[in-house]
Amino acid sequence: MDFALSARAADYLQRLQQFMDSSVYPAEPEYDAQRVALRAEGLEHTVPPVVEDLKVVARRQGLWNLFLPDSQDPAHGLSVLDYAPLAELTGRSPELAPEALNCAAPDTGNMEILHLFGTEEQKQRWLAPLLDGTIRSAFGMTEPDVASSDATNISTSIVRDGDQYVINGRKWWTSGVADPRCKLLIVMGKTAPDADPHRQQSMVLVPLDTPGVEVVRTLPVFGYEPQHGHGEVLLRDVRVPVTNLLGEEGGGFAIAQARLGPGRIHHCMRAIGMAERALELLCRRALERVTFGTALARQGVIREWIAESRLAIDQARLLVLQAAWLIDTQGTRAARREISAIKVAAPRVALQVLDRAIQVHGGAGVSDDFPLAAMYAGARTLRIADGPDEVHLRDVGRLELRRYQTRA
Repeated sequence: MDFALSARAADYLQRLQQFMDSSVYPAEPEYDAQRVALRAEGLEHTVPPVVEDLKVVARRQGLWNLFLPDSQDPAHGLSVLDYAPLAELTGRSPELAPEALNCAAPDTGNMEILHLFGTEEQKQRWLAPLLDGTIRSAFGMTEPDVASSDATNISTSIVRDGDQYVINGRKWWTSGVADPRCKLLIVMGKTAPDADPHRQQSMVLVPLDTPGVEVVRTLPVFGYEPQHGHGEVLLRDVRVPVTNLLGEEGGGFAIAQARLGPGRIHHCMRAIGMAERALELLCRRALERVTFGTALARQGVIREWIAESRLAIDQARLLVLQAAWLIDTQGTRAARREISAIKVAAPRVALQVLDRAIQVHGGAGVSDDFPLAAMYAGARTLRIADGPDEVHLRDVGRLELRRYQTRA
């Protein structure tokens, strides 16, 4: 098992580090100020201009669409293992860095499945502008009326009527749908409710301006309103051409699994990036802050928190790198156990380290003066998004037991 970066990836990592230091971190206060100003104008989900400025710089420096694996873009694509440390680095500034590189969810997953399953017409209409960063997209899977951790529960109906599909249902936690740049919604629903449970679902491409599509509201996370928005979407007699089917009828569940595998690597490495930045802030605060005549860094409990954080981060990173290596060498299916394991481990570690950093910062830690509170809200959401911890733990346990059942 070799986790060494390729020469190409090492070069990207060096350039990305320079971009973060020279452009991204200095832009964070400006981003916050612009969001406040836009919010005051009633433009909560309009992208702040500084983001577009960063995209220009990133693209000029060749730091663009780095999430694409080499199988999809041999010209400059990286292996999953090569991309992992880049994703980690962007996780240190989760509101700015991923989008500046056109590597932000849910667009990354949507672009991957459009590349893998889209027709040439679909790729030209939707994939090309997404890769160019001129539009954004959303993914409609989760529903408020069913336990969506089991994707076979999805109740949105997709019924064929001649050369059209008629879609009815309600989605929520549809990330990105409130952004004015969002033009495409990929909807997962049931085309064959009486078929085998894993062949009932299909995915359909729905332009967001299609009649019958209504963004009912956005959903804040612990009071935070992400710029792109998490939306509740009502689909009422929405009609799209049958040519908008992604892949084949009954293939929706398989497409969803293909989308979530590498995407979980990205999420987990960004979570580790958040943890690393939280540990850095913790250490700096502990060295600067004096209580009862002694720097916090001299307190035994603080040093223990720092040590435990370092151990946990490094362990989680190695587990994610192992999963990435398995995907590259043996495929996503062979890495199922490890993918589920990291989806539990990485957010847990990020939350532990963030909580310690918040505690060391005191009241400042739960304010907007530091990025810790917003990061905590995002990391806590990861314990639910893309499958809750309990589902992944169930899968790890099931796959572990299977090894012994096979031997018996």
